Amino acid sequence: MNGPDHQAKAAFFKTLTHPARIRVLELLSHREYAVAEMLPDVGIEKTNLSQQLAVLRRAALVTTRREGSTVYYSLTSPHVAELLGIARTILSSVLSDQIGLLDDLRAPVPSAALP
Repeated sequence: MNGPDHQAKAAFFKTLTHPARIRVLELLSHREYAVAEMLPDVGIEKTNLSQQLAVLRRAALVTTRREGSTVYYSLTSPHVAELLGIARTILSSVLSDQIGLLDDLRAPVPSAALP
């Protein structure tokens, strides 16, 4: 039941568990970025961002190209951006359902329903 494909999928999703990595992938969904360009939007120290980018490179989610001394990062596949969009849709649906439940719980209880 726990075959190699399940392990590979688990490792893939584990790569996505850091908020900085998600933010990097969101940025790269729009265009390529140099590390210095990403820093203000990701909001972490340069060394930490470099570590997170290395994790994404090992997982083959991002690729690099060098221009002089500047390294540019981009997504290896447009499917990564699609996955982030699907995750946003799922989370939006889940949260909408939870908000509906919360609204129901906050609604006043009709007096006839009280014991």
